[in-house]
Amino acid sequence: MATICNMGAEIGATTSLFPYNSRMSDYLKATTRPYIAEWADSFQHNLKADAGAHYDQVIEIDLNTLEPHINGPFTPDLATPLSKFKEAVHANGWPAKLEVGLIGSCTNSSYEDMARSASIAREALDHGLKAKSIFTITPGSEQIRATIEQDGQMETLNAAGGIVLANACGPCIGQWDRQDVPKGTKNSIITSYNRNFTGRNDANPMTHAFVASPEIVTAMTFAGDLTFDPTKDTLIGADGKPFKFSAPNGNELPPNGYNPGEETYQAPPKEKGDVTVKVSPTSNRLQLLEPFAKWNGKDMEDMPILIK
Repeated sequence: MATICNMGAEIGATTSLFPYNSRMSDYLKATTRPYIAEWADSFQHNLKADAGAHYDQVIEIDLNTLEPHINGPFTPDLATPLSKFKEAVHANGWPAKLEVGLIGSCTNSSYEDMARSASIAREALDHGLKAKSIFTITPGSEQIRATIEQDGQMETLNAAGGIVLANACGPCIGQWDRQDVPKGTKNSIITSYNRNFTGRNDANPMTHAFVASPEIVTAMTFAGDLTFDPTKDTLIGADGKPFKFSAPNGNELPPNGYNPGEETYQAPPKEKGDVTVKVSPTSNRLQLLEPFAKWNGKDMEDMPILIK
């Protein structure tokens, strides 16, 4: 539900809304907000569609039969079913070699997302494999980072060759000092981020960025190949025997509770008059603002017109 609400706007939805349900209540309680869950429970008759409501269009989606898709490149609107993606890669001349797989950021980095990805990484490790592509993980928050460290998912992802980045937007919004491929080189990456416009992630207009679920991204990093279908294709383990990934699994909520992580907020001092803000005199990004001259109390005259 959170992913749909986050990504609906990416493809033109004005808003996305779900009626209140027990899963929301469970999440509020797990994140130390039981009082909000109690209020919502008592008002849940108002937190849903009115009885007899009519809509211009109703589309029913059966999640049990919905096939995973991969979106892109260069737009979130271009969606290809996983079973047809290999064919699309060859037909369109997209680079089949997968250079980098990236999971996390704000959209698909819940505890369950990380746990499901870690279950795939664990299975690969059990067969003696590590990620063939560069594999990066961006926890969506300090709480998620601390909790997956507490429960062992981070250890598994690291052991499989993953690199855990800071709890920040990072490559999702272009904060990626990419070094593996020279700018201008045609290449492919796959992410679980929410945007894949041209040059969005690494400022390289030749990077073909595809979007998929965290578990699809994770599985593909072990193949290093965009034509790999983790639902039916096999990899060769360290023992020389082929294996196919099992369906990913992970708890929706952490069984041991969320770990809030490190408290990084620093409150401002009560006596602000004693604070000196220091900015490097050689900085070309930051500068202290000088206060405007005090108004002399008279009407201003002969002012330049800035806009009419």
